[in-house]
Amino acid sequence: VMVWLRRCTHYLFIVVVAVNSTLLTINAGDYIFYTDWAWTSFTVFSISQTLMLTVGAVYYLTFTGVPGTATYYGLIMTVYTWVAKGAWFALGYPYDFIVTPVWLPSAMLLDLAYWATKRNKHSLILFGGVLVGMSLPLFNMVNLITVADPLETAFKYPRPTLPPYMTPIEPQVGKFYNSPVALGAGAGAVLSVTFAALGCKLTTWTYRWMAA
Repeated sequence: VMVWLRRCTHYLFIVVVAVNSTLLTINAGDYIFYTDWAWTSFTVFSISQTLMLTVGAVYYLTFTGVPGTATYYGLIMTVYTWVAKGAWFALGYPYDFIVTPVWLPSAMLLDLAYWATKRNKHSLILFGGVLVGMSLPLFNMVNLITVADPLETAFKYPRPTLPPYMTPIEPQVGKFYNSPVALGAGAGAVLSVTFAALGCKLTTWTYRWMAA
């Protein structure tokens, strides 16, 4: 019975956590549309993506105990996101708006931290958390770089929820001393340790529930 219960929980986990992670990060490229707040949005989105990747990947990784699982989890999120953004593209959004998913390299660092420390959970929390928090904003900048012209995009494809008079007119630079990557990485390095600890705790709770 326990094997069956664990297996069902395992598949349920993949569907529930990975789908929810994707839904919460699906608008990761929306800062292109809000050029007035692009850097602020970039930092916030970087931290939100770090949260979803770290909690989910660490949960899945410690649940299976197999290094490589975090990368697999990042791949699931990536594929789900491509499907969803592909639907947006079919609805007429520009191709530029299908932003590059950036979770895989950070997920690989989680696996590396877990494997290199011989599956030490505390090392995963401390080293893995810091590595993801510092790396994801860096990779996330690829999303901004690959967009041809954010201002033109904002004009040409205004968000349906925005009234015309709120369409961004002129981008403001200088937010966060012109370094949203540094701010996102600094905040992420601290917060991701907590996120990783939460992922481990979720595994503990899951096993405890299954044993009840």
